[in-house]
Amino acid sequence: MTTAIDWYFDPISPFAYLAFERLPRALPADVAVRHVPLLFAGLLRHWGNVGPAEIAPKRRFTFEHVAWIAHRDGTPLAMPAVHPFNPLPLLRLAVALELEGRLSHATLAPIFRFVWQQGHVPQQRAEFDALCAALGVPTAALAQDAVKARLRENGEEAVARGVFGVPTAALQGDAEGQLFWGLDALDMLAARLGQDPFFACAAFRAAAALPVGAGRADAPPPPTPGAD
Repeated sequence: MTTAIDWYFDPISPFAYLAFERLPRALPADVAVRHVPLLFAGLLRHWGNVGPAEIAPKRRFTFEHVAWIAHRDGTPLAMPAVHPFNPLPLLRLAVALELEGRLSHATLAPIFRFVWQQGHVPQQRAEFDALCAALGVPTAALAQDAVKARLRENGEEAVARGVFGVPTAALQGDAEGQLFWGLDALDMLAARLGQDPFFACAAFRAAAALPVGAGRADAPPPPTPGAD
């Protein structure tokens, strides 16, 4: 039986791009991937978090780290003209493909590479319009209510599952609700898909049940998934 995963992403994330490029060789060939576009900023807002680009020293390290990983792995990389940028046009393009049943690794590749190989942002209208045309999606379709609604639904689905960042993978039908966040978790995901017995051992169970000993006095209470 084919195993299926849900892979949550936003093209604004360089780590989502690097993970996307690695997915075909990181996962078993019989794994089906459902690509789920969502707005990363919506996750940050829900969980009361900030993105790495919003903390100046972390922003610098993030892009240095991304450049090093791409160099190490031989992954083509060109930084976008600016970052952060508004990813909504790219997300709506991906959703339009999703609604047509055409969102796949092959059709998502030009969207990620538009930013992270060609160095564009969607606010460069001529380049973005050319991307839409190449994918066979009229730019007017991106303003449709159905597209906007599906993007919101994708975010709500992710929050309900506890997704807090991108990229994140989750096994469909997994009663444990295990999430695999980030580029670094691809090896962990592959091990889980390969039925590694570690995931049933006491050490792994204990890690998930580690109690909280202290917290910041000014920290807000954690949100409840799906409460938005």
